[in-house]
Amino acid sequence: MKVLHKYLRIFILLFFTIFALTIIQAQSSSDLRINEILVINDSNYIDDFGQRNAWIEIFNTAYNNVNIAGMYLTDDPNNPQKYRIPKGDPITVIQPRNYLVFFADNHTTRGILHLNFDLSNSNYVGLFDVNGTTLIDEIRFPKLESDISYGRINDGAEQWTVLQKTTPKSNNFTGVMYNSGDEFVKIDPYGLGMTFVAMSVVFLSLILLYLVFKNTRRLYTLNLKRLFSKEMNMPENEGLHDISGEVNAAISMALYLYRNELHDHEETVLTIKKVARSYSPWSSKIYGLRTSHR
Repeated sequence: MKVLHKYLRIFILLFFTIFALTIIQAQSSSDLRINEILVINDSNYIDDFGQRNAWIEIFNTAYNNVNIAGMYLTDDPNNPQKYRIPKGDPITVIQPRNYLVFFADNHTTRGILHLNFDLSNSNYVGLFDVNGTTLIDEIRFPKLESDISYGRINDGAEQWTVLQKTTPKSNNFTGVMYNSGDEFVKIDPYGLGMTFVAMSVVFLSLILLYLVFKNTRRLYTLNLKRLFSKEMNMPENEGLHDISGEVNAAISMALYLYRNELHDHEETVLTIKKVARSYSPWSSKIYGLRTSHR
């Protein structure tokens, strides 16, 4: 039991440690990436005022929410605090593996997503942390044609390229995507490998269950020996070696009932009940028979 309690404490400690680390990472600004940029917008993405302007897409690579409020966007590496993203608006919370688009239109009166600079005279975009000095991400982009964006080949990836199809608030990769299941079908078209894996899992599970139940029975027998030896004041190594399972079960039940006071209470007063008869044996007819002698 002491070993079990020890492992239980270790498990609880690890659980709370992982939970605390998850909370700490929940607001990690290092998970944000500049994901796509469009400079000349003639017939592309429209903002909430019906205008077409340059835009910058920020991608949250994490699997938790990240609030970009308080951080800085700039088009000048010498002025990292050019535009501070205001706090207090839920729109700045970027959902897991999701996007937020800022408009570089130099019209801050249109909302917090509208920056105080445009990209007409710059080829640089930088994202800085709330302290205004720690660089989170930056990109220098080439000269781009109208309605042609510059972005990462895959969301959050390292490699950048000119994208012929703009993808604001969506995945940069627009080709055919294959998941792990599709790749497995290519390798194992007839399902033989999948069958082997499934049967292996089943048999390994059965073996594991057998070992668990076997060790559980051994632990139960050991505890029963200790309990029996304690109650009968005999050494632990004696007493139950030559006793069958049925006898052990009966002893266990008796000890359980005894310890929980579930046994019957014997009466010490004997009561003899009188048997009432409706006739007397002396008046029975068999005693009135006479033997006839001739």
